[in-house]
Amino acid sequence: MEDWLYKKDDYIPKKDKDSFIDKSIMSIIHILSLIKRNGITGNGFVYKLNPLIKLIFTVLNILLIALSQEFTYVLIIDAYLLLLVALLDVREIKKILALSLMVPLFTIVMLTPSIIMGNVRNSILLLFKVTGTIISINLLSYTTRWHDITKCLKIFFIPDIFILVFDITIKYIYILGEFSLEMFYALKLRSVGRNSSKYSSLTKIMGNLFLKSKELGDEMYSAMECRGFTGEYKAYSKFSFTFKDILYSFVNVLIIMMYFYFK
Repeated sequence: MEDWLYKKDDYIPKKDKDSFIDKSIMSIIHILSLIKRNGITGNGFVYKLNPLIKLIFTVLNILLIALSQEFTYVLIIDAYLLLLVALLDVREIKKILALSLMVPLFTIVMLTPSIIMGNVRNSILLLFKVTGTIISINLLSYTTRWHDITKCLKIFFIPDIFILVFDITIKYIYILGEFSLEMFYALKLRSVGRNSSKYSSLTKIMGNLFLKSKELGDEMYSAMECRGFTGEYKAYSKFSFTFKDILYSFVNVLIIMMYFYFK
């Protein structure tokens, strides 16, 4: 045995900042958690509603909010949406309210010149419209699974190519996100001491992601070809219609009638 094998290794690596890698890892984990979270829903009133009914009235409410010029109607529908938010779990309430405050604040900044020029009424009306739209979209997103939305799109006779792109995009964002997360973990473990080439590794990670996505795409195409997939989506399961759906539909029909009344 050589003498150097018996000597104690006193190597102490130089300290280096890993904020770039840590922030990248946390960002990817956040996105993956949002997609993973959408597969789990709560037990409240809004969670158990028929996804098809929720999608229909969400689209109608957003459309009527955009078309309405009456303060009263916009305030009523905003109050109704906030009531639905109050029926969700505490975690979802915090996230929805946070988004509902951030976007209107940005809208206020953009509308400041219009307010200064005296167009106060329309600016405030637009602010309430943006708030209602954000709340409505987030209500659908946080209480409905992705595959249920895909199923609803098929019932709405949306072209199959659009559903295919939508469905595969969501799945591959998650798959490639996990793959990139593993590469960032590997980069962090191999960055012993001072590593001045961490930022240049980003292009290598992007290149590997591109190659991985091409490989997975070719495998998926071969699998679809072997199974005789012709590009047609079929919705085999049916949605149930309960008393909660009837109550939810009745309230939304009343709100839609209010639009024509105030108009």
